[in-house]
This record gives sequence, structure tokens and C-alpha cells, in this order.
Amino acid sequence: MVLADGLPNVQPEPMVSLFWIALAAVLAPLVSRLLRGVVPAVVLLLLAGVATGPHALGWAGTAGGVDLLSELGLGMLFLLAGYELDPKLLGGRSGRTAWFTWCVSAVVAIALVTAWAADADITARIAVAIAMTSTALGTLLPIVKQDGLLDKPLGRAVLAHGAVGELAPVLAMSVLLTSRSVGAALVTLVLFLLAAAFIGLVPQHMLDRVPSFGRLLGESNSTEQLPVRGVFLLLIVLMTIAEVSDLDVVLGAFAAGLILRRLVAAGHPQVESSLETIGYGVLIPIFFVVSGMGIDIGAVAGEPLLWGLFVLSIAVARGVPVLLSERFIQHGANLADRRERVQLALYAATGLPIIVAVTNVATSSGLMPQDLASTLVAAGATTVLLFPLLARLLGRETGAPKALGA
Repeated sequence: MVLADGLPNVQPEPMVSLFWIALAAVLAPLVSRLLRGVVPAVVLLLLAGVATGPHALGWAGTAGGVDLLSELGLGMLFLLAGYELDPKLLGGRSGRTAWFTWCVSAVVAIALVTAWAADADITARIAVAIAMTSTALGTLLPIVKQDGLLDKPLGRAVLAHGAVGELAPVLAMSVLLTSRSVGAALVTLVLFLLAAAFIGLVPQHMLDRVPSFGRLLGESNSTEQLPVRGVFLLLIVLMTIAEVSDLDVVLGAFAAGLILRRLVAAGHPQVESSLETIGYGVLIPIFFVVSGMGIDIGAVAGEPLLWGLFVLSIAVARGVPVLLSERFIQHGANLADRRERVQLALYAATGLPIIVAVTNVATSSGLMPQDLASTLVAAGATTVLLFPLLARLLGRETGAPKALGA
């Protein structure tokens, strides 16, 4: 997906590609469990895409609508991320601290990119910097839930910084990586947000004013799945509006998730499990495998220092400001334990979906060469593999004395 323009013209049949993608989707979580979760399933999906894609074995490709399924998977990933996002996390003292920290991360990222690529176009530098400041909240949520951290101070801190680290790059990407001027892009963004708010109010108004409409959704039988069809329509409408408005479809998907959270809270919690089944079961694995197909492993292997530099720069640009803000900026819910602050920094510096989205936009508009995009996506995959693992190891060391005392 990321480097679709550089793929060979002759590609395997779509059903053959889908076979390898489906096989990877089944094997990845099984292998991850055999490895005791040391290698996340999402990394294995990317590796499967690299291995079967056109830059390696050539067994799978994006022709015949596979790329469209991948884009729907991207939409579902960010819809579910928006759904999991509590808007309260974006406000209050902790939310304001997270926003300030992200702004510092963006400045640091631009400074780092300028230091080792001063001759690059300013828009290209901004694109790389946006990718470096993202947090893969959708990828982190299963890890945080599995470790039982969601209701603990560390988990709440991860959610706060993760929410901003996912939303802020989406907004920055929509404003700065566009053919319009910044002013025109801001106006377009505001108009989109107003349209999204209006679209969200229509079903809410019907649920509030027409009780029979809510009962109809609740009584929808298994062959109709009317609530799920309605959510899919909401997703497509907002992604379409975003694309027509020359904004990234990620913004539309994220807005759909925020609207869905409000609607589900109105009395339709059964929709969540159905959407997770469709998203995590089918569409999202397709997105990650197809994203792996766009990684030119030869280009990455040819520039190992650049790969390592990207990983280090992401840790410095995103992780260090989070670590320092949690230590020195008082917001009422600061983590007192030093190891927990390091864990938070590692989690916050874990990024991949936004990196894939940014490189997709940047390569399609000619802002970023394909080999650089491959290396940046590979670095994002490395953060998903390495940073949560280090954070979990720190967590086990922190919990060991408590367990011994018990």
C-alpha cells in the first residue's frame, strides 16, 4: 500500500493474494502466542507482507481490489481507535499536558530531521516529523488490556498521551500535507469537522426523539445486522467526505469512531463486538499485510544506519518529551515511580499506523522517495516490536518485589 506506485505491473491474481493474506492473518497470532507475545502479531503480519510481496517472493500483490480492502482495514483501525478514545482524555490538566508535550515532540522531531537532512524540502521534513511523533494507540490497547494496566495510573497516562499522539498527527497531516495553503487547509478542516458533527447529530436525534428507531436497531436479526450496516455507512460517508475535501481518509475514520462512541453509549453496546470481529478479524490484518508488501526490504537492508537512526530519533522525539513532562509538569496524576515513567515514554514512542498513513500520503504526492518510506515504515515496525517489549520487561521488574512481598 505504501509504495503501490512502485509495484510491478504484473501481479498475482487477487484470490491468490487474498489466500496468502488470509493465511498470514491466521498464522501471525498463533506464532505470536508460541513466542509468548515477544513478537507482536502486527509485526508478524508486516513481515508476512514483506515476504510474500512484490519486493521478495512475489506471491501476493495489491491488484484486483486488494488495495481497496486494505484501505477499508485502515479505516476500521482508526474507527476502533476513535471509538476507544475517551474525549475527556483530551481535556483537563492531563490532556493539556499531553497536547503541550506533543507540540514539544513535533519541534524536536523537526529539529532532528533538519539536522540530518537540511537539504530536504521543508514539506518532506514536516512529513517525516509528523510520522515520528505518532503513538499507535490502537496497537497499544490490546497490550495494555492484556497486562491489566487499563484502569491503573500508568494505563490512564498511556491513554492520555496515546490519544493526543494519534489525533494530533492526523490533524497535522490533514493541514500540512496538502496541496492547499495552510489557511485554506484549516478552513477545509473546520468545515469537515462541522459536517462530521452534523452527521453525528442526525442518528443521535433520531435515537432521542424516535424511540421506535432505537427499538428497530435493537431488534435487528442476525441476517440483517442493521446497526453494523449503519456504522459501515457512517465510516464510508466520512472517509468519502475527507477524501473529496483533500483530507486524509484517516481523519474521516477517526471522526466516525468518535461519533460511534457517543451513539453506542446511547444503548447499543452489542455493536462493539460485531465491529471488532469485522475489523480485527478480517479487514485490519489485510491492511497490515498489504502495508508490509510496500516495504522494500532491499532498500532497508541497504541503509541499516538510516533505519537505526529513525528508531533512535522516534525514541528521542516522542519518548523523551513524554518522560520529562511526566517528571516536571504537574498535572495532578503524575507517575511517581521512575520506571513507570520510562514505561510510559516507551509506550508513547510506539508508532506504526500513522507512519504508514503519512508515508502513503507523502509518497503519492512526491514528497518522499519510496526507499525512504520503506525505511521509515520498517522503523515504525521496529518500535512496535521493541518498545512495548522493553516496557513490559520494566513492568515485570517493578512488580517483582511486590510479588515477593506478597
